[in-house]
Amino acid sequence: MKRIDIQYGGDHYSVGGRQLEDLQQEIETGLASGVHWLAVNDGEGNRRQAFLLLTPGVPLTVIPIPSDPSENGVDKWNPDDVYET
Repeated sequence: MKRIDIQYGGDHYSVGGRQLEDLQQEIETGLASGVHWLAVNDGEGNRRQAFLLLTPGVPLTVIPIPSDPSENGVDKWNPDDVYET
């Protein structure tokens, strides 16, 4: 995976060097405790570390960006459905 994009509070962030499943687990575990600070990258070119405060009810979108644009993904909620990325 090249990176994972994050949409939060109308802004765009990214996470690199992580597996999608690990990031999803961190988010789920953090939200189960009530709140969680998620470390992400802010900016393009000159990246800066940023921390997003995750709380229940706050919209968060996680978008996996594959290394190879020809990779296909599997819908987590419908594993029999393959989608093109």
